[in-house]
Amino acid sequence: MQPLIAVVVAMLAFASSEALAQTRPEEPIKLQIIGGLAGVTQYTKIEQPFWQSEIKELSKGRISATIRPLDAGGLRNQEMLQLMRLGVVSFGTALLSVVAGDEPELGAVDLPVLNPDVATLRRTVAAFREHLREVLRERYDIELLGVYAYPAQVLFCAKPFKGLDDLAGRKVRTSSVAQSELMTAMGAVPVILPFAEIVAALRDGVADCAITGTLSGYEIGLPRVAVAVHAFALSWGVSIFGANGAYWDGLPMDVRDIIRQGVGQLEERIWSQAEADTQRGLACNAGTEPCAGKPERPMTVVPARPADETRRRLLAEVVLPRWFERCGQDCVSAWNTYLKPLHAIEPRTP
Repeated sequence: MQPLIAVVVAMLAFASSEALAQTRPEEPIKLQIIGGLAGVTQYTKIEQPFWQSEIKELSKGRISATIRPLDAGGLRNQEMLQLMRLGVVSFGTALLSVVAGDEPELGAVDLPVLNPDVATLRRTVAAFREHLREVLRERYDIELLGVYAYPAQVLFCAKPFKGLDDLAGRKVRTSSVAQSELMTAMGAVPVILPFAEIVAALRDGVADCAITGTLSGYEIGLPRVAVAVHAFALSWGVSIFGANGAYWDGLPMDVRDIIRQGVGQLEERIWSQAEADTQRGLACNAGTEPCAGKPERPMTVVPARPADETRRRLLAEVVLPRWFERCGQDCVSAWNTYLKPLHAIEPRTP
């Protein structure tokens, strides 16, 4: 473990143990929260205010919290499940597409091209939520409290393009193994990079294109380095919010009830914001809607193709078979039990 990460882990462990000791009935509860990605709407306008002030009001002063973003302070999203399992992080957020590198089954709800719109994504998450809860508790001792979604993850490119069939030879920033497999199937060269490095990668030629959220891409400055954005939703950046199981079980029942209620409300606000921000992000990038820091060079919005027939073919021939290869029988069973009845897609076997 790197020195900086070791220091952060030690500090968080101390804070978590200190907070856990304060769980006697009627005593104030102080929580340490690792939230979502810094600098985007979900964190700055929804998560941060909720934990900094709204939870205190909701609990009539019983609960207070501090929150820091997932991509700050030396923490790596790839390690979040283990940090939560060990109790180093008592309440934390994990991007499923990233942690699915170690636990592929967790990526089921946000496989590339599975959910073309928010309504479909909601149905997918609803069908899989209880299984997701079981997997997190049984394998990682994590209590699932919320499932969040960022705006649609779409393709931004530094040079003009016509769609997914126009990516041959281009280096494309991806954030997951599944996205990388899809780009490879389209003839592109995947480059896995953190969210914070996207703008520099396109500016410096490390990548020609990048997959990221419609609005978050605008907010980090992609209009300065990209000329076109695809309106087709490749994925949604779904994340889970949960608590270390032992920590959660040690909290008083009334405190757990308040947190569950509050996070349930928080989750619905985040989903509503993700749906609105998907379209707003495209409009901001195109310069057709007044947005903070209006781009000097509005982007071209590439129409949302492929058609549903092509999307289903990509799922059946590329996305699902390669996911099964990485994950094995657990994912085959999970798909057949929870998601195949909803999506009615039969993966092509070799």
